[in-house]
Amino acid sequence: MPSLRARIAFIFGMSFIMALIMSGLLVALNTGIDAQFFGRWMHSFAVAFPIAFITAATIAPLVQRLVDRIFPNG
Repeated sequence: MPSLRARIAFIFGMSFIMALIMSGLLVALNTGIDAQFFGRWMHSFAVAFPIAFITAATIAPLVQRLVDRIFPNG
């Protein structure tokens, strides 16, 4: 099992990338890409990333247990 530091780094990286991509895509779809796009995107990302990180950190152990039950031998 990975160390706590490695698990936190993984959750940080995954939630960062997911929040960045999803916030950019949703801002572009909902408001379009114009001169203010980058500012709207970064504002959306600033809201989304902490939520994504906390959610991923909270549910990761539950998902891991579910996956272990579905695939008991790896």
